[in-house]
Amino acid sequence: MNAKAIQAKVQKFGATLSAMVMPNVGVFIGWGVLAALFIDTGWMPNRYWNELVSPILMYLLPVLIGYTAGSNVYGRRGGVIGGFATMGCVIGADVTMLVGGMIMGPLAAWILKKFDKAVEGKVKPGLEMLVDNFSLGLIGVVLCMLAYAGVAPAMTAITNVLSAGVNFLTEHNLLLLTPFFIQPAQILFLNNAVNHGILVPLGVQQAAVAGKSILFLIEANGAYWVGLVAAFAVFGKGMSKKSAPGAVAIQFFGGIAETCFPYCLSMPLTILGPIAGNIFSLFILTAFDGGAIGPPSPGSVFAFYMMTPKSCMVVNTIAYFGSMVVSFLVTSVILKFSNQPDDVVMETGDAPAVTGNAAVSLEPVVAGTLQQLNKVVFACDAGMGSSAMGVSILRTRLQKATLYPKIDHVAVAEIPNDADVVVTNVNLAERAKMTTQGRTPILTISNFMDQGEYDRIVKQIKSMLEEGAEAPRAQVQAEAQKAAVAVKTAIPVFCEENIILNASFRDKKEAIEACADIFIKGGYTDKGYKEDMIKRDADVSVYMGNGVALPHGLSSSKKTIKNSGICFIQVPKGVDFDGETAYLLIGVAGRGEEHVEILGQIAQTLCDEANIEALQKATTKEQVMKVLQLNL
Repeated sequence: MNAKAIQAKVQKFGATLSAMVMPNVGVFIGWGVLAALFIDTGWMPNRYWNELVSPILMYLLPVLIGYTAGSNVYGRRGGVIGGFATMGCVIGADVTMLVGGMIMGPLAAWILKKFDKAVEGKVKPGLEMLVDNFSLGLIGVVLCMLAYAGVAPAMTAITNVLSAGVNFLTEHNLLLLTPFFIQPAQILFLNNAVNHGILVPLGVQQAAVAGKSILFLIEANGAYWVGLVAAFAVFGKGMSKKSAPGAVAIQFFGGIAETCFPYCLSMPLTILGPIAGNIFSLFILTAFDGGAIGPPSPGSVFAFYMMTPKSCMVVNTIAYFGSMVVSFLVTSVILKFSNQPDDVVMETGDAPAVTGNAAVSLEPVVAGTLQQLNKVVFACDAGMGSSAMGVSILRTRLQKATLYPKIDHVAVAEIPNDADVVVTNVNLAERAKMTTQGRTPILTISNFMDQGEYDRIVKQIKSMLEEGAEAPRAQVQAEAQKAAVAVKTAIPVFCEENIILNASFRDKKEAIEACADIFIKGGYTDKGYKEDMIKRDADVSVYMGNGVALPHGLSSSKKTIKNSGICFIQVPKGVDFDGETAYLLIGVAGRGEEHVEILGQIAQTLCDEANIEALQKATTKEQVMKVLQLNL
């Protein structure tokens, strides 16, 4: 496994931890505001409102994390049992059980998911709701009791040990060493994982006892990144110098640190600036008892002061602006006395762009042509910060080029299947490739503030569209003739015998088996393909949305497929697919690359809601054939 793949695996694990906490950060901030205002040492001490602080910390936050972690594993049903099981930890412990929620939430959801798959297809019609409710309740209560009796005491002991360790590090000034780990982790896009997956849970535990925690300010103090980009704005060269002032404003007011990382990566030695700034900040905070009452997220100056308790206002201010100055000075010295060549920005996507001393490939991670451009997604680690900013810039650039696709910002682990193009940071490209499995073109950007990079992205998109539109006619005609010959000598991919109208099924297993039976009867596959189709849905649901399911086999199903084909089944009353109702089933059996091609053409047809409605209302097989016109 190469270094990029290892980095992507680490990022993915860190993102799993972060995904449990990140969606609930708003509640953490709300709790922090309550505490900062109304606890005995707050800005406006108030016994009445202070009654809200402890229950939210002890009960709501852990259960929210348990619910979120469970839903990440098994949807809403997993979230419900995750919250239920977490409650056992909460009641059984006398410390805040955030880590308990991070363990019991996904564990409970995983167990329920395995149970549901084990009984799938074995429940008699009419008893599905009864089994669903009782299975969740009984499994949930057992896990809740186990958490209360076993997990809570164990987690309490572990939490106490971790808290004691944090206190030890603080008292012996060993926290000053953490920047040597934290800052490199940040520029490798592990910042959310480190902060929300590790530091925030420990910080909340410490704040519950001491009323504040330094841990909230180890990673989230954005001042040292402001110092770094400010140094580039003064002493940088070329594009770095021009774009850095914008990065200063975005980091200081918006807290999006990802805009600063490319400057550091362009000259890796400059990371010593943020490290020195963070060391200074931690020294002041530990020496003079500073800290925050909740996580400043995002790490802007506004969030920093919202989470600063009254007793720490002076100390935190010195730590914040002092770290900015130290980072600026150290970075400035490095820039001033290092060999810093002018930036070179390439105009095409087939050569590297050089920023400072670092060469970054601008070639697409996954290339390809485009027949249409309906949806572009901008992906970052959490889908909330740099990607949201990038969307607005990219949208403006695309509109200037008379391109008007829908543009969304998403987490790199949640890239949708209907994306035509993915844009992401170079350090997240490998994870994006893992998520899309190489099916979607991936274009990379190294500096969120470099307007030229957005122009390059637009240029690459237009090039892919032109290549898709200008395929040689001779090649198209040759492929059409080849397909015509194949039709005469082989089983047709789609014919009226593969269509069933007005069908009804008890469950999704029976529906998938009906698709498989069409393929087996028509000579498309052997009997083993039926089991592959069922396994495929067990791994990842074949329900695609808008009332449509696409049952198909596994990547290992090549041996069971004799001829490529599709089938169509209309189900007017619908069939349940794990809480979603499918009214149309389009089964697929494809040999080699034809499998991907068939799915792609079907997806294009079903992107039009009018086609879906026409298929649902079709009364003859000819009407279905007319809508599903496949060029195969």
